[in-house]
Amino acid sequence: MRTSIVRSVQSAIARSSSSSTYVRARAYSSDSVPERKVAVLGAAGGIGQPLALLMKLNPLVSKLSLYDIAGTPGVAADVSHINTRSEVSGYAGEEHLGKALEGADVVIIPAGVPRKPGMTRDDLFNINAGIVKSLCTAIAKYCPHALVNMISNPVNSTVPIAAEVFKKAGTYDEKRLFGVTTLDVVRAKTFYAGKANVNVAEVNVPVIGGHAGITILPLFSQATPKANLSDEDIKALTKRTQDGGTEVVEAKAGKGSATLSMAYAGAIFADACLKGLNGVPDVVECSYVQSNVTELPFFASKVRLGKNGVEEVLGLGPLSDYEKETLESLKPELLSSIEKGIKFANQS
Repeated sequence: MRTSIVRSVQSAIARSSSSSTYVRARAYSSDSVPERKVAVLGAAGGIGQPLALLMKLNPLVSKLSLYDIAGTPGVAADVSHINTRSEVSGYAGEEHLGKALEGADVVIIPAGVPRKPGMTRDDLFNINAGIVKSLCTAIAKYCPHALVNMISNPVNSTVPIAAEVFKKAGTYDEKRLFGVTTLDVVRAKTFYAGKANVNVAEVNVPVIGGHAGITILPLFSQATPKANLSDEDIKALTKRTQDGGTEVVEAKAGKGSATLSMAYAGAIFADACLKGLNGVPDVVECSYVQSNVTELPFFASKVRLGKNGVEEVLGLGPLSDYEKETLESLKPELLSSIEKGIKFANQS
């Protein structure tokens, strides 16, 4: 039974992170797979622990490095007993951060505090922005060529913060910095499948914009398989996708946020990055990256991944009138978040 569960999880991740039959077929073949080190920063937290588990199940990972300010040795010991390819190391405390990062090919950052009831955006920003700034300073020093997968919220601001830190260190490569918006895609697929009554495994929905509230814009007009949904249905699905995080926070009665689904989404995107690094063709995921698709410096859209990270930022494709209108209305909010991140990074 345990083997079948592992295979089911691996199959689900492979299916979700693939955009071609070839990728699906090769998704979890570990024959002649290169050595790849993945570091998870914030590995003892609510997202970090399930994310560590999912990365341990991925045979593309040969070394799994788990870091947090405390509690990581226990998490590392726990997942290290799982009989999969990767060797696991746990590091606790800032003095061990360098060791955790050295030689990493992919760094995933779920570190920070979750959103809690009554917490303002500024509260969340000030705490997590400082954590991200510190971690990215270390990344620039110890693994400047790693692909950085930013999960720490607010992603709309933390990605620009990371970019500024890397620029100051002289290590910035826009092709190697990603805001993980995959959870928005996961939610959009799930909600669309439920409303359209189609097999969720076959659903694809691009999500563009940012990764918070109204900046999240699922392009249901481009969703496949096609379904004849009303304008009211599309608007309701859009709002539910935008408010997905709040839905979970409220369901947990203020005692948690979207940790499990976020870990799953983070594992999907990290897997896509690893496939790209390993030369698998046609790996396409939505991600929040430096972009010229719009006038905004950072924007989420479809991205083709490869050996250097971002190989191509893809265009938005045809938009419905509702999507065009919503896109224009989200831009000021997203720009404000970007500018806030840049300002924070450049403060002494």
